[in-house]
Amino acid sequence: MTPQTHQKSRLDSLTAHRKPTWTWMAAAAGSAILSLLITLVAFESFSVIGFGVIAGVLFVGSMYVVSRVLEDRLKATDELWRHLVWTSFIVALIPLISVIWSVVSQGLPTLISNPGLLTADMAGVAGADDIATQNEGASLQGGILHGLVGTIMITLMASVISIPVGLFASIYLTEYGNRNAFSRGIRFFVDVMTGIPSIVAGLFAFAGMTLIVELTIGSSPQALQSVKTGFTAAIALSVLMIPVVVRSTEEMLQVVADELREASYALGVRKWRTIMKVVLPTAMSGIASGVTLAIARVAGETAPILVTAGYVAMTNWNPFSEWMTALPVFIYRQLINPTAPAAGDPSTARAWAGALVLIVIVMGLNLAARAIAKYFAPKTGK
Repeated sequence: MTPQTHQKSRLDSLTAHRKPTWTWMAAAAGSAILSLLITLVAFESFSVIGFGVIAGVLFVGSMYVVSRVLEDRLKATDELWRHLVWTSFIVALIPLISVIWSVVSQGLPTLISNPGLLTADMAGVAGADDIATQNEGASLQGGILHGLVGTIMITLMASVISIPVGLFASIYLTEYGNRNAFSRGIRFFVDVMTGIPSIVAGLFAFAGMTLIVELTIGSSPQALQSVKTGFTAAIALSVLMIPVVVRSTEEMLQVVADELREASYALGVRKWRTIMKVVLPTAMSGIASGVTLAIARVAGETAPILVTAGYVAMTNWNPFSEWMTALPVFIYRQLINPTAPAAGDPSTARAWAGALVLIVIVMGLNLAARAIAKYFAPKTGK
C-alpha cells in the first residue's frame, strides 16, 4: 500500500459514520419550504409565528432522523438536546428583542424630534395643547423631567438604605451566624421577603409612615397626605431591595475560600480586620455586581411608588416633602389617563419616550454591574 493510499484510507476511517457538513443547511431549507406550505394551507393568512414554530419543529426532528441514520443513536440524541437548548435560547430571546424593538421604534423618533422632553415636566400642560399637537401639528408640549428626577432620587435613597443593611446582614450570616437559630430565622424571612409582591411593600411603607405621622403630628387629613413623599417610596423600594442584596452578598462571601481567612488568623489579624481587608475585597466583584442588579430591579417598580409617592405634574427636588413622580408612574398615568382623552397620541408618545429612557437607565445599570465586576475582580498573575 502506497503512502497516499494509506493516508486516504486513514482519512476515510476518521470521517466514517459522520454526516456531511452541509446537512444542517439542507435540513433548514427543507424545513422552511415545508413549513411555508403547511402555514399557507393551515392558516387563512400567512402567520410568522406559526411558520417559525413549525419550521423549528421540522428542523429539529429532521436533524435527529438524519443523525440517527448516518451516525448512531448517541450522536443523534446529543444533537437533539443541543438543538433543543438552542431553540429554547432563541425562544427566550424573542420577547426581549421584541420589547426592545417596540420601545426603540416608538420612543426614539419622539425623543429625536422633541429633545425638550428631557428638560421639561408636565406643569402647565393642558388638554388643549395635546389636541393642537394631534390635529394641527403643533410641537409636543411637556416632558419627563419630573419622572426622571423622581426615579433617580428615590432609587438613590433606597440604595443608601438597603446596601449597608444588606451588606451587614450578609456579613453576620456568613461570618458570625454559625447557622444558629437566629441566622436561620433571618434567612427564612429574607427568602419570604424576596417573594412578596411589590404592592405589599408599598402598603407596608405607607402604613409605617402613617403610624409615625399619627404619633408625632396627628391624624388630620393634611398630615396623612404628607405621608406620600419620595422618602416613603424609597422605604418601599428598600423592602424589595434588601433581600436581593442579602442573598447575593451572602453567596459571594461564601465563595471566599476558608484558607484565606485561616491564613489571616494565623498571622494574628483580628476577625473584623480579616473581613475588611481579606474577605470583602476578594468578594467585592460579585458584591458590586449583585448590588447594581438589585438597583436595576427596583428602578422600574410602579405599584409601590404609586402608593407611596403619588403623582405630580411638576418637578419635586425635595424627597422629604410633597408628592414625587417616578418614570414608571409617569408612563402608567400617560397611558391610563391621557392629558387629552380625545387626543391620546401625544400622551402615548410621551409614554414611549419615558419607557425608552427607563430601559436605557436599567440597561446602563446592568452594563455598570458587568464593568464593576470586571474592575473589582481579583487580579491573578503568572
